[in-house]
Amino acid sequence: MNERPGKEGSRFPLLLLAVFLVAAVALGIAPRYRQDWLMENVLVLLVLPALVLGFRRLRFSNASYAALFAFLLLHEIGAHYTYSEVPWDQWFAALFGFSLDAALGLSRNHFDRAIHFAYGLLVTPAVVELVAARTSSPGAWRWIVPVSLMTASSTLYELFEWAAAVGFGGDLGVAYLGTQGDPWDAQQDMLLALLGSLAAVAVLAGVARRRRRRNAVTTPPPNGSAHR
Repeated sequence: MNERPGKEGSRFPLLLLAVFLVAAVALGIAPRYRQDWLMENVLVLLVLPALVLGFRRLRFSNASYAALFAFLLLHEIGAHYTYSEVPWDQWFAALFGFSLDAALGLSRNHFDRAIHFAYGLLVTPAVVELVAARTSSPGAWRWIVPVSLMTASSTLYELFEWAAAVGFGGDLGVAYLGTQGDPWDAQQDMLLALLGSLAAVAVLAGVARRRRRRNAVTTPPPNGSAHR
């Protein structure tokens, strides 16, 4: 993993914070469903202050901050349009000249599916660093614990989403839940978050293994152990 930045390395996460705040304000102007936008941003109101307040006590790597920034920005796009109505396929067609939905025979808006996978992929690096800094998880547990935490958080979010949708009911509840008629929506969302987390851990474990091998090659032997 990347080394955590010192004081001179604080600019990058602070720059990401500034860019995110500007984007969040812009995407908060005239969202498609104001009430749904407010509910979706409960997550941001919880996570962002925690990251800012914990910045000095636990500084993540720049790569982890960049991944968190990407996820939160995607979340803000989903909150602006509401996840089930993000016109991502129109954007894709404008860039590449054909509809991906039509090419793959997709009948629903899969932006929410992509974001659940992105949640596992982009948040896991920070959780790995958090677990490494706050616990002693030797061997494979260094990776098992973060994946377990990500899976648990994904499950808790689905429960919160269900409870909020039932509580508010009506069109707001339907918009927030965003199942699009799929009775297995929650299960598929949790699976995608798990797969994203496993993908992140596989990449991080591979990088860590290569780094150990490189260090083993470049580290000089202890005094007296080298051949004379």
